[in-house]
Amino acid sequence: MKKRIDKQKFMSLIEDGMTLMVGGFLTNGTPETLIDWTMDSGKKNLTIICNDGGYPDKGVGKLIQAGRVTKLIASHIGTNPTAGELMQNGQMEVILVPQGTLVEQIRAGGAGLGGILTETGKGTVVENNKRLIEVKGKTYLLEEPLTADISLIGGAITDQFGNLRYVATTRNFNPVMALAATTVVAEVYEIKDYLDPEIIITPHPLVDYIVVGEFHG
Repeated sequence: MKKRIDKQKFMSLIEDGMTLMVGGFLTNGTPETLIDWTMDSGKKNLTIICNDGGYPDKGVGKLIQAGRVTKLIASHIGTNPTAGELMQNGQMEVILVPQGTLVEQIRAGGAGLGGILTETGKGTVVENNKRLIEVKGKTYLLEEPLTADISLIGGAITDQFGNLRYVATTRNFNPVMALAATTVVAEVYEIKDYLDPEIIITPHPLVDYIVVGEFHG
């Protein structure tokens, strides 16, 4: 399988200061092997876009614990006390985004849109420094699109071409993040000879590289 890469090749893709999207919801569907390899790469000053801050010992929380993340864009960080401490101490910038807004910002980035309009957050601190746009008598916040240098995708099964389907709820943020990055690396459970086209969620042209996760046998 030409898209399958090893640890050394993956680590060569990561650079200091990159923006990484990481799939998963409270580490369900999170590419743990790719996160560990990112740790081993030694790269730092990363911006992470993820649903949450993971846990101190799981998911993107490991990168946060190690001081590799300078900016986190997420919906919540309550499961990782370290993220809260770093935010309060000014050691890591944290941008908290309503979950529906976050996924739509990523979708807009993947679709090449200029942003999304939403009423969520109006009249709160979320509105600070945001453009307000009126449409048909209603005022909306303009939320700008989100993109990344690399998306790290998890929870998937692939065929020999790199088409992906996801295992139950591991689907979560993974498909939309696969649309919004320059490079997409998918960590998969297994490689099958054939997948029914009707169950493919992320088509192979979107997937640049495949890794069989160390935690999946």
